[in-house]
Amino acid sequence: MKVAVIGCGTIANAAHIPSYMKNKDVEIAYFCDILPERAQKAVEQYGVGKAVVDYHEVLKDPEVVAVSVCTPNNVHARIAIDAMRAGKHVLCEKPAARTYSEALEMQKAQHETGMTLNIGVVNRFNDAVRRIKQHIDRGELGEIYQVYVSFRAHRSIPGLGGAFTTKAIAGGGALIDWGVHYLDIVMYCCGDPVPKTVSGQAFCKLGKDIDNYVYTDMWAGPHIPGGVYDVDDSVTALIRTEGPVITVNGAWAQNIGVRESFIDFMGDRAGIRLQYGGNYTLYTAKDGMLQTITPAFQTSDMFQREIDEFVDCVKTGKKLASHIDTVIITAQIMQAIYDSSDQNKEISFS
Repeated sequence: MKVAVIGCGTIANAAHIPSYMKNKDVEIAYFCDILPERAQKAVEQYGVGKAVVDYHEVLKDPEVVAVSVCTPNNVHARIAIDAMRAGKHVLCEKPAARTYSEALEMQKAQHETGMTLNIGVVNRFNDAVRRIKQHIDRGELGEIYQVYVSFRAHRSIPGLGGAFTTKAIAGGGALIDWGVHYLDIVMYCCGDPVPKTVSGQAFCKLGKDIDNYVYTDMWAGPHIPGGVYDVDDSVTALIRTEGPVITVNGAWAQNIGVRESFIDFMGDRAGIRLQYGGNYTLYTAKDGMLQTITPAFQTSDMFQREIDEFVDCVKTGKKLASHIDTVIITAQIMQAIYDSSDQNKEISFS
C-alpha cells in the first residue's frame, strides 16, 4: 500500500515515518514539505520515496492510497479535504483543525467522499489509557461523576514568537496543543459523553514580552524576537456533559515551579489517577479496607499501533476510535472554551 507523508517536521520524523517504515504492508512513495530540503532529507535518511514540495503532486498519483498530514494546524483542513476528494484516505495530526467550523468541514468531506479520516489523538492507542477505559466500562469505578485534568508546566512556551504562538497558524496555544490530548483521553475513557455547557477562561500573559521572557524550556524554539504571541499560555474550564463534570487546569507557562500532568477519574466506587504518558493508580475500598493498586503490564508503542490500525482500517473499512465523527466532540469543547473566554459567559449546547 503506497502512502505519502505531507509535512516532514518533528511529529512526522518522530512518529509517522518510523512507524510506516516498520509496517510491512506499507511503502512510503512521497515525502512532501514546503521546505524542499526537509523532504529531500527524509528521502536520504529513510532510503525510500520521492521528495516533492506541492502536495497536489501527491494527490494526482493514483497509486497513493493514503496520506499522513503532519503540517501546521492552519492547513490541516485544506489538505485533508483535498486529499479525500482526490480519493485518498487520511490520518491527520491533532488537532483536527484550528477551529470547530474547520473540523466540521473536514467531517462533511469525509461523509461525502466515504474516505477514511482519522485524527492523531494517539492516546486512544495507549495501553494504560485503554486499560482505564476497560475499568470504567466494567463498572469498577461506579458512576464517574467528575474528572479533573491538570497539564501545567513552569514557563515552557514552545517556539515563542513562531507558528506555535501565532493564532492564525495554530488556532490557539496551551489548550489546542496540549489540552486536546487530555480532553480526548477523558472523552475516550468516559464513552464520549455529549457536552451540555462549557465555561472557560484562556489567558495570554507570560509570553507577551518575547524578548525578555525567562523560561525553563523552549521546545520548538528558539524564540523569534519581534514575533507573534497572541495565544493562550494557560486555561481553566468547567465542562458539564451527559456523563461526568470535567474540570480543566492547563498551562504552557505558569509562575509555579511544579509540573503537573495527570488526569483524575473520580467514581463513587473507586478512582483512578493517570500520570500522562505513564502508568495509573487505582484507589478503592474492598473487604473493609482501603486499597491502592498500581498495575504492571506490558506496553506497546502507541504511535506504531496508531499507524498499524490506520493501515488496517484503510484495508478493511473498520471505523476506529480516532475517526473524525468521534474526535469532533473534543474540537467542539475546545472551541466552546475559547468562545466562553472571548464572550465572558457560559456556552450552552442545548
